Amino acid sequence: MKAMSKLVGVSSHHQWEVQELREDREFAVEYAKVAVEGLNNPEERGGSLISLRAIAEAYGGLGAVAAQAGISRESLYRALSPKGNPTLKTLVAVLKTVGLRLSVAPEKHVRVRKSKTKDDYAAA
Repeated sequence: MKAMSKLVGVSSHHQWEVQELREDREFAVEYAKVAVEGLNNPEERGGSLISLRAIAEAYGGLGAVAAQAGISRESLYRALSPKGNPTLKTLVAVLKTVGLRLSVAPEKHVRVRKSKTKDDYAAA
């Protein structure tokens, strides 16, 4: 039996994903939110970068998004690869190019620490 060079169904799933992102803006926004949240977890980071890449493909293609974001296409390919390490500048530029922006939300399981005052230091 001849070895397969591609996984069956992967290409068609990716094409479907890009088409859905292109056609359903609300889905694309929620998809991007999940992708950006996943950047916080090292185990999810590669998948999140691939998701952001799919969004870029859906909204003009990587070449066009890179040009509008002011970065080289090759840099964008590397940044949005499973082992990519995009800069904040790159993430913000790509999101802006596709009509999105980065935002901050509170972590659900983090206790806020009280800042020490002068009195706390004097008592120590």
